[in-house]
Amino acid sequence: RDALPKIRFFLSFYHGADTLVQLMRCSHPSTSTGCPMNFSVFKPTVADTKAAVPAMFWLSGLTCTDENFVTKAGSAFQKAQQEGIAIVICDTSSRNAVEGDSESWDFGSSAGFYVDATQEPWKSAGYNMYTYITEELPSVVAEDFNVGTHAKSICGHSMGGHGALQIALKGGDKWAAVSAFAPIANPTKCAWGEKAFSGYLGSVAAGADYDATELVKGAGCAKFDDILIDQGVEDQFLKDGQLQPNSFKLAAEMNQQKITLRMQPEHDHSYYFINTFIGDHVSFHSRRLHAAQREAVFRATTEVDTSRAGKPIECKAMVARGPKQPMVCETITVDPPKAGEVRVKVVANALCHTDIYTLDGLDPEGLFPCVLGHEAGAIVESVGPGVLSVKPGDRVVPGYTPQCAKPDCIFCMSPKTNLCPAIRGTQGQGKMPDGTSRLKDKDGNELYHFMGCSTMAEYAVLAEISCAKVDDRAPLDKVCLFGCGVSTGLGAVWNTCKVQKGETVAVFGLGAVGLAVIQGAKMAGAGRIIAVDINPRKFEAAVKAGATDCVDSLNGLPEGKNIQQHIAGGMTKWGIDYSFDCTGIVDVIRVALECSHRGWGMSCVIGVAASGHEISTRPFQLVTGRKWVGTAFGGFKTRTDVPKLVNQYMAGELPVDHYITHVFEGVGETNKAVDALHSGDCLRAVVKY
Repeated sequence: RDALPKIRFFLSFYHGADTLVQLMRCSHPSTSTGCPMNFSVFKPTVADTKAAVPAMFWLSGLTCTDENFVTKAGSAFQKAQQEGIAIVICDTSSRNAVEGDSESWDFGSSAGFYVDATQEPWKSAGYNMYTYITEELPSVVAEDFNVGTHAKSICGHSMGGHGALQIALKGGDKWAAVSAFAPIANPTKCAWGEKAFSGYLGSVAAGADYDATELVKGAGCAKFDDILIDQGVEDQFLKDGQLQPNSFKLAAEMNQQKITLRMQPEHDHSYYFINTFIGDHVSFHSRRLHAAQREAVFRATTEVDTSRAGKPIECKAMVARGPKQPMVCETITVDPPKAGEVRVKVVANALCHTDIYTLDGLDPEGLFPCVLGHEAGAIVESVGPGVLSVKPGDRVVPGYTPQCAKPDCIFCMSPKTNLCPAIRGTQGQGKMPDGTSRLKDKDGNELYHFMGCSTMAEYAVLAEISCAKVDDRAPLDKVCLFGCGVSTGLGAVWNTCKVQKGETVAVFGLGAVGLAVIQGAKMAGAGRIIAVDINPRKFEAAVKAGATDCVDSLNGLPEGKNIQQHIAGGMTKWGIDYSFDCTGIVDVIRVALECSHRGWGMSCVIGVAASGHEISTRPFQLVTGRKWVGTAFGGFKTRTDVPKLVNQYMAGELPVDHYITHVFEGVGETNKAVDALHSGDCLRAVVKY
């Protein structure tokens, strides 16, 4: 650029034992103010030096410059380093000389009040701090320091708190978070604000557009999940009526805007007050900044080109040419959707054991050559005739268990099952509902679809009734997990067995599905959760998920006892209320049943056994009250229930990120995901396209 910032000085200091932290003070010629402007940037040391760093902008109070915060609130930088966010510290006014502006400490130089002046001499002197903070400075630091490029938030003290609140409320979705220390929260009703607005804008009434208390009343103001404000109880300016945080809180709550106002005893208006609580604010901003950054980056990489609607699309896909053969990354053609169908751009695909089960030739319905994959997140690219429930641009989770939702479908209308048979026949044949394929290889030969999904490709065609439309903000590389394994484990507990508070549970097999069973049991309030596996390395994850006991069924049993005797008779008197097999091994399925409680025990079969295998037990086990049940997709109805699960995830009530242990980039990396799954240390490997 023609006017790059000129670094005035560069300061490096160490945080911890060996982490170099950078703090820079810069000066640049400003087009907003018409004079050189100073600002400081703290940029944390991050692993990916090329990645944009989310930034919190700090606005200081009356009489301050950017240097006050730098020298007096040092703990902010230590916390920001830990949280991985940048801090941009701004100046407080134009630095153009105005005759007589030094006569008052609360007006003029160092007191620009974060407005764009309309009155002389301030207008000609470049008192345009609102434009400088909202437009120019973010652009400068994004381009020259790669901070705040995708996500920024704003915080400030006193006059800076006023600036932060009103800028955020007027900023639409530009700011990920806002907080303040002792803000001048209702400036049209205090002496400082009256003086500033009269001088810079010509009247107090004109200041309403910069008054946070007035702005928050409006229907058009930006909404935040929370606004954090700290206020010292012993603040003299609070007692003098200059700050009025309660007026702002009342106005905000009347407009359903949550405010967390913390009145801090024995604290005043000083930087000691700020330094005491700045760590809380940095953490408050960090959570929201990182979430906003993930979303912004994700959206930037998942834009869908709809110009090819109605035309074939060539894309990369992993083609399984035969059982027990490595998949091959090929260019395939994906035809346009027909009536009742949807073509999607696949954003992320999670590898499931069912894919490997088929690839290994164990699936009696496995057909080759095919495109595997069914646990994915995608965006609708185009729709066929008659499709009404989704539209281009919608985010969807494909479902291998469709839901036609027709009034005459006894399966969809029944709360007892999710097994809609509407397209089961053609789906099992590797075809779309009309009995044909939408997939061709480079030679024009048809490829089979898989489970109605085939998401190991950059594009896929699905039946409309297999598309669960989810929240437009949902990160598809995370919520793809709700397409199969995690939902299956949760639903086995909540829907199939309906585990109640205080009941006992045993889980056999501690892969992703088994851990989801444990998570679901804990959320249901199970009193005791026994995790069983032959690999003790998995026990740590099980305990984190909620297991109360862990049993190594290979090397950890008492001498002379099998696992049934150890659980039903050793660990418990009569057995456990519910057992869940997540292995698909028929001998383990039997063990799970025989560990269940005499008289009422229920054992749920989740794992899919290899073709031709059968389960058995002595009839006496069933005669004495035990029940065998099975579950498919945890009993969840795809289009009705998956969006609800995603909503729970978005609300922070149903975390699933911890299942993702491996991430790969690009369709061609899918075989590496297969290797990771075979390693024994992988829960879910997600491949982003």
